[in-house]
Amino acid sequence: MFLDRAEIEVIAGKGGDGCVSTRREKFVPRGGPDGGNGGRGGSVWFEATDQMTTLQDFRYKRKYKAGNGAPGAGSRRTGADGQDVVVKVPCGTLVYETPGDKLLGDLVEPGQRLCVAAGGRGGKGNWEFRTARNQTPMKAQAGRPGESRRVRLDLKLLADIGLVGEPNAGKSTLLGTLTAAKPKVADYPFTTLVPNLGIIDLGDFHSCTLADIPGLIEGASGGKGLGHDFLRHIERTRALVLLVDVSAPDPEAVLEGLRRELTAYGNRLPELPFAVVLSKGDLVTDEDRASAVEALKPWCEAAGAVDVLAISSATGEGLPGLRKLLLRLYNTTDR
Repeated sequence: MFLDRAEIEVIAGKGGDGCVSTRREKFVPRGGPDGGNGGRGGSVWFEATDQMTTLQDFRYKRKYKAGNGAPGAGSRRTGADGQDVVVKVPCGTLVYETPGDKLLGDLVEPGQRLCVAAGGRGGKGNWEFRTARNQTPMKAQAGRPGESRRVRLDLKLLADIGLVGEPNAGKSTLLGTLTAAKPKVADYPFTTLVPNLGIIDLGDFHSCTLADIPGLIEGASGGKGLGHDFLRHIERTRALVLLVDVSAPDPEAVLEGLRRELTAYGNRLPELPFAVVLSKGDLVTDEDRASAVEALKPWCEAAGAVDVLAISSATGEGLPGLRKLLLRLYNTTDR
């Protein structure tokens, strides 16, 4: 199961207490203060990694606690700092504080880190409290508690090109044909309920990440059919492929509907470079397939599409041309 949202609790470590101590030396009956400071409490960090693609791990562990700082000791020795906790999250994870939905950070690049709970400061030992009037203070400061908060993790997939289309348009079949991904494929709408990712070799020493976005229906931009859960994964893509069943009664109307939902959801999506691909070409004759492509060319030119072509994932027809088209599309993106 793909998991793209999780809520967890993070607790930083408490700072160590300061120490009350006096020097004990031979022939020095009243040694001065030498109590050391407590160590800093451990912090909780999130770190982005490209070795994860879901938030699945957070189904089983929902609390992360860093270590406490050690107390100070005599001879002005500072206590050891508490152990930090580094939590790995997929690239593309947004971190929100709950309640309130305050955005704490957006982890995009591998290795990027975010401190979500800072460890408490260690307390001062009595060495720090000496004054001209009180040269042997017998007090120390307690360590400060670490930060504690609940956070929500939202994952927005990072993909170079997103496959967008109505339910049952053939997106998952195409992804499985072009890449090593194994998405669920069946002959009914909404087979894909979660996004799938695959890496495609485009030739010329180029490869890119392809995302199969679950089917969009009319009203998706308003949340219909889990539209918001689907559309938010398109926000980070750099280009789109609008996939339309070649046997649809009115492919142009389908394209208009897809563009309308993309425009309604966000200002950035309609500006992305895109291409139009007619799928399931094996279901119609060669003449009908060629006619469908020609009929859509005026619309594609007016809408600014890079190109339009017809393919068949079942027979492999048109796939070499599609790879070339994806390479052209990839080269138009701002990487």
